[in-house]
Amino acid sequence: MSRRADGRLSHELNPSDKGPQDACGVFGVWVPPDAAATAEVSKLAYYGLYALQHRGQESAGIAVSDGARIVVFKDMGLVSQVFDESVLSTLRGHMALGHCRYSTTGSPTWENAQPTFRSTDSGALALAHNGNLINTPELAARLSPGELTATTDTEVLTALLATREGGPLAAAREILPVTRGAFSLVFMDEQTLYAARDPEGIRPLVLGRLERGWAVASETAGLDIIGAQFVREVEPGEIIAIDADGLRSERFAEARPKGCIFEYVYVARPDTSIAGRSVQATRVEVGRLLAKEHPVEADLVIPTPESGTPAAIGYAEASGIPYGQGFVKNSYVGRTFIQPSQTIRQLGIRLKLNPLREAVEGKRLVVVDDSIVRGNTQRAIVRMLREAGAAEVHVRISSPPVRWPCFYGIDFATRAELIAGNLNVEEVRASLGADSLGYISLDGLVQATEQPKERLCRACFDGVYPIPVEESARGKHVLETVTP
Repeated sequence: MSRRADGRLSHELNPSDKGPQDACGVFGVWVPPDAAATAEVSKLAYYGLYALQHRGQESAGIAVSDGARIVVFKDMGLVSQVFDESVLSTLRGHMALGHCRYSTTGSPTWENAQPTFRSTDSGALALAHNGNLINTPELAARLSPGELTATTDTEVLTALLATREGGPLAAAREILPVTRGAFSLVFMDEQTLYAARDPEGIRPLVLGRLERGWAVASETAGLDIIGAQFVREVEPGEIIAIDADGLRSERFAEARPKGCIFEYVYVARPDTSIAGRSVQATRVEVGRLLAKEHPVEADLVIPTPESGTPAAIGYAEASGIPYGQGFVKNSYVGRTFIQPSQTIRQLGIRLKLNPLREAVEGKRLVVVDDSIVRGNTQRAIVRMLREAGAAEVHVRISSPPVRWPCFYGIDFATRAELIAGNLNVEEVRASLGADSLGYISLDGLVQATEQPKERLCRACFDGVYPIPVEESARGKHVLETVTP
């Protein structure tokens, strides 16, 4: 059961300056068949996706199995737009997986929404994927012509796992060791829920325990919302199977941990924990270190809501400069709204943020944000604050300069479009029109995570890719050459 959206895709406020897009969110839940009626796994999946909505806002989908068949429902839009009570009531079973998507490979169309589904003579398979593969053509070459029906690396994985003899686990043992790139997967046949994570563990995936059953999610926040107790992270190079025989784990590759450091900066929810460390605590600590690395004489520290708030709190604490609110944020402006007409497009960011003149007028301001990609948003913020009467505007960024694109599941701009990929810090400051500009150092950011530097993927900051890849081999480009 599925439907296709007939409406056009909505546009972002400023397509030429979208920030880092949040990859995707995956979720899975299994309960014993005799608990299906009371557990309502489709609603558990709905709530889990709701908690992961920040990771992808283009499409959402849920697949449910009752032990005999898999039913999939997906559509373009937010979780709350795709699902309602009447839809969820039709998704009955004891096992479910869900996905909220931002496209990093393939176009943002209904066909590319997830979960993907494949029916074979021996059964069916549904799959949800967070990450980005970098050897898609090599994998696609294992398929017969005409087997692909969509334009994503996820479709290639689904086809491979569904069409191999011996079932999904046997297929995973064969395919996952030769799959290169970032993949946190949740997939299922009619009887068993599976979860797997790439050997580098670039994208997160966690395991939780229900009173009767199990859950997996991209973040611990996805477990919290359904009352699941966090057990542990799914290990890099591990595959988990959950069915009536319990939970089983095995390795398909040796672990080479390289967790994405940008999860701490921007992607993950503040109430999520990564490797035992609260994301909120990490971001506040980054703000404290930022104040030490880039002090300034000022009257007020303000965040760019909401992404800059934790670091701004830390900056204010360490500097002794008062923390305050400098902007009012329009809570009803999200990723989907009517494109502004040409006459008001120049207002741009004011649809989302508007300065509090009485708070900023005549003040020397420290404005804290999480990152700078192209620079257009920060440039508009500096201009608005000056128009509101700010005496000085000092920009502080709680990540190092983003100089390199990501090939593992976060859709940054190309290097040519990244402002820090082309300009030094002083040139960026001049471009923004700020009185000063300071980025946290890479060593400072790593220190705040409390993780060893060698266990983190830092490629967007230092260009050192844990899985070497040429920009021309990025999945979204090469896939079009192998897909009919």
